[in-house]
Amino acid sequence: MKFKTTLLLGLLAAAFSGSTLAAVTGKFAVTLPEKSHQGQGVAKFVELVKAKSGGEIDIKPYYGGALGDDVKVTSALQGGTIEFTVPQTSTLTGMVKPYEVLDFPFLFANTEQAEKVLDGPIGQKLMDLLPAHGLVGLAYWENGFFNATNSKHPIAKVEDFKGLKFRSIQARITQETIKALGANPVPLAVPELYTALETKTIDGQGTPNAVIAALKLYEVQKYLSITQHTYGAFIPLASKKFWDKLTPDQQKILKDAAVEARAYQRQVARDQAAGAQKMMADKGIQVNEVTAEEHARMRAAVQPVWDMFTPDVGADLVKEIEAAIK
Repeated sequence: MKFKTTLLLGLLAAAFSGSTLAAVTGKFAVTLPEKSHQGQGVAKFVELVKAKSGGEIDIKPYYGGALGDDVKVTSALQGGTIEFTVPQTSTLTGMVKPYEVLDFPFLFANTEQAEKVLDGPIGQKLMDLLPAHGLVGLAYWENGFFNATNSKHPIAKVEDFKGLKFRSIQARITQETIKALGANPVPLAVPELYTALETKTIDGQGTPNAVIAALKLYEVQKYLSITQHTYGAFIPLASKKFWDKLTPDQQKILKDAAVEARAYQRQVARDQAAGAQKMMADKGIQVNEVTAEEHARMRAAVQPVWDMFTPDVGADLVKEIEAAIK
């Protein structure tokens, strides 16, 4: 009888402590180093999730591409073997065509325009397309405006792109943009970029200043040109297979933490972008601004890319974004 009573009390204790026993763990794959704007955003997200869940949700970040490149880890999320990652939205364009609109060259003139689109109904409309592909979007963070680096010469006008072997991600719109500017796209993942530039396999690349600095590309590039040809947004993602096992309260904690981390991450991105340019100039990279007139010529050069991809993303979506910006 005593044994039965002890067993019953043990079962009741286990039932009432279910939230403690049902701890949730997850791996977060991060392409860039921990000190990057991306890495610091993830660190803040992990910290917030732990605090909001009282330690019930424990996420372990893996920085510097330790679990693979964006394409590989996004696929792993779909398969449920990794729980979180935070690629640029460009990574999604192969499976969700409308996301290509965010990669339209010279789409946004400033960060205020980008925030209005991403944090509003348009950004949510795009996110709503992800669960059908095994992914759940949590928020939009900032990678920043892309600038061009290369080892040949300064890029002051559109003709200066001509003939350069320029790194591209696997997204077709990025490759077509590089072609329209006159350069030759070479698809490469981030972990391969430094070596490719160092060995002159490619001549140049385009990423935000903070990323150029985080990857130390100024060590293997001579020129930094402020082209601001694309705005890049990160999107923290959860695996839907993982997501569907969570309680509504746990899901809310993750969403709230990603949104709360957003303001912090964007500020880090902007602070790093401001500091990175000066630091790289001090390290010896030659920096040149692109005049408003030449910037307009570059935008005109890539208009065929807009024409090419508008049918893919939908003319109504393009018009909706243009209206939101205006």
